[in-house]
Amino acid sequence: MASIRILGTGGTIASRRTAAGGLAASARAEELIRTLPRRHTVSVRDIMVSESYRLQFSDLRTIAQAARNALADTTVDGVVITHGTDTMEETAFLLDLVHASPKPVVFTGSVRPLDSSAADGPSNLEEAVEAAAAPELRDAGVLVSFAGAVRSVRGLHKASTVAADPFAGGIEVAHFIGDTLHVTARPLRPAPVAMPTGDFDTTRVEIIDCSPGTGTELLSFAVHAGSDAVVLAGTGSGNAGPGFVEAVQDAVRAGCFVVLSSRVPEGPVVPAYGAGEEWTWFVPEPFPPET
Repeated sequence: MASIRILGTGGTIASRRTAAGGLAASARAEELIRTLPRRHTVSVRDIMVSESYRLQFSDLRTIAQAARNALADTTVDGVVITHGTDTMEETAFLLDLVHASPKPVVFTGSVRPLDSSAADGPSNLEEAVEAAAAPELRDAGVLVSFAGAVRSVRGLHKASTVAADPFAGGIEVAHFIGDTLHVTARPLRPAPVAMPTGDFDTTRVEIIDCSPGTGTELLSFAVHAGSDAVVLAGTGSGNAGPGFVEAVQDAVRAGCFVVLSSRVPEGPVVPAYGAGEEWTWFVPEPFPPET
């Protein structure tokens, strides 16, 4: 028997239908554990009760700090975090970056609300507790458990709006057959980074998708609006249309970091194309020394 701390943050797993017909997160973690079989000792704490699409960077840092505090408790063997699926990948990735404990942290949620006749939250939570309690998953980092599959966080993304298991990517490290957890892989763990400071809460990063007809106006607006960084989701291997080289130069000179990525799910970003002066990669000159 293991001792598992469950941290509630809201999401569909904690939601009910309202009189208006929509969903609203309202259930606290104490209510979510009522159907759990008592194979392990569980304790609960609510961090927040919110839909995950409403979360800000400050909320992500709050959740990460709460998980770290729970892991520091010597009576706790593992942590489960209930969370909405919309931004579960972002919160889990941040926590994986800073996770320094051998104890497992397992995220879970649901695609159907608590008051659904076919609610999937109870079974997902039960499996997440089992994963967090498994000695074989120590040193496996932060994981996501959903619909019988347990995955690593890195590379994980929400791939379906309604499927019982809405996630794809990552590496399946374990799965359930009946009530039995079978561990099949172990993720390699990089060295953890430092927990973000309060500056993280107000950091502004915009993502701009490049597609046919996309101009540079959004990039220029982001810079003038005070964005700290911009991610360009380029086409193909990381390409952007006419004018972006100059716009990126202007952004970098203004002190805004620009990161080039690709909207393609797999493969590297590579400097393969160029047409005249419109090269797909720009290597900025070093910032001039401060005077």
